[in-house]
Amino acid sequence: LKFLAVLLAAGMLAFLGAIICIIASVHPAGTAAPAAPTAADNDSAAAALLPAADKGLGALHGPAEALASAGPRLTGSTPLFSRFVCTPLSAECPAAAPGPAAAAGPEELLALRSAAAQLRRTALEQKERIRMDQETIRELTGKLSRCEGGLHAAPPAAGLRAAPRPGTMGHPPAEPPAVRELEEAVRALQERIDRIEQELPSRPNGSAPTAPALARDALHSKMEQLEEQLLAKILALQKERHAANTDRSQQQHDIEKELNALQNRVAELEHGESPVYSPPDAFKVTIPVQNNYMYARMKKSLPELYAFTICMWLKSKALSGLGTPFSYSVPTQANEIVLLEWGSNPLELLINDKVAQLPLSLKDKAWHHVCVAWTTRDGKWSAYQDGEQRGSGENLASWHAIKPQGVIILGQEQDTLGGRFDATQAFVGELAHFAVWDHMLAPAEILALANCTSHLQGNVIQWDDQAVEVFGGASKAAFTACDDGRKA
Repeated sequence: LKFLAVLLAAGMLAFLGAIICIIASVHPAGTAAPAAPTAADNDSAAAALLPAADKGLGALHGPAEALASAGPRLTGSTPLFSRFVCTPLSAECPAAAPGPAAAAGPEELLALRSAAAQLRRTALEQKERIRMDQETIRELTGKLSRCEGGLHAAPPAAGLRAAPRPGTMGHPPAEPPAVRELEEAVRALQERIDRIEQELPSRPNGSAPTAPALARDALHSKMEQLEEQLLAKILALQKERHAANTDRSQQQHDIEKELNALQNRVAELEHGESPVYSPPDAFKVTIPVQNNYMYARMKKSLPELYAFTICMWLKSKALSGLGTPFSYSVPTQANEIVLLEWGSNPLELLINDKVAQLPLSLKDKAWHHVCVAWTTRDGKWSAYQDGEQRGSGENLASWHAIKPQGVIILGQEQDTLGGRFDATQAFVGELAHFAVWDHMLAPAEILALANCTSHLQGNVIQWDDQAVEVFGGASKAAFTACDDGRKA
């Protein structure tokens, strides 16, 4: 922009200089004074002017000077007339010149004055238009800067205890106001450029100097470059809008899927359908979408425990984090026992709000058998996936006793006892065979459960149709872990 401003200023100075040179070179020729009279003609000129001395010279020099000039001359001297007669002329009356040039002088002077006035008006119009174009370019540059600063806002960092968000995950993104403002500015500038391009060929350029023409060419070139940049920005914005529309379509599809699941659940409740599973543990709980109101609840609570083993089958359908397969909350501690994977963090086991990271990988949309075991002595823990021990450690809530009379929730993380769920920490997928033991199972026992060579039931919590309640659209369906789980 600085280069454009300097170039335009130089062009205007050259243009005005050329106009001044043209006027200066033509004006003296039309108003040249006649040749001075010779010495021979001096007497006749003086004689012609002497009768008017009383009026003209007297008015200039007073009566004394007039009488002195009218007296007799000295003999032998050369008479010279050295006085000037000033006669006021009106501005409309040009001075007459002898010879044939006197007739053509006024017409040529008027033509030159008209041409100079026309050139001045043209220069002023071009200067004003250039100033308006510079203001438009500065305004559009500022809008582009504000738009680019508003489109790349960094998302806030995710934390474990984020504030709860109501409703389902994600809402259709609103179109940024900066994008609409930029599009309006682009359209206005495009119309301005079109008008300038239409007016440029119609301007008189036959007698115009070279410098303004070069300035117009440079301005036109800069406008073309700016137009190309704006077109590129428009294409980028259109791509972003297309991506936003695609995301919006996906979200609408998820919402419709969620509504269909809710309608199916309502239809089941209206018809009073209550399937009976045989055996009673041959079922699974399905949570189809990520939200803060679909979950399952175990009717039975836990006693005071100094060790435990928790096993379950699960199949995640989440795109990012696993969510919360289960959580156990008591009145004095919301995170008494929690299995959680949130955002980009690894899978974590929380006991009394103390954290241990588990090296498990469960996001391949396949069924997996998962077990976590813990003892209060030295806080030792171990984690198993599909019967194999994947991690172990100690000093996890050492010498802490699991408090009794809490609430077990499947699919949601509890911020208070039995509620205040966060949709971003919800589990999406299917769960089955949730069981709890009051001691640490041996690795061989866990392997037998994963291979379906053992049907060991939990001695604290068993997986039973009558012991599990579903809420908010979560549903139950027939499932056999040893058949369906290993086939999936």
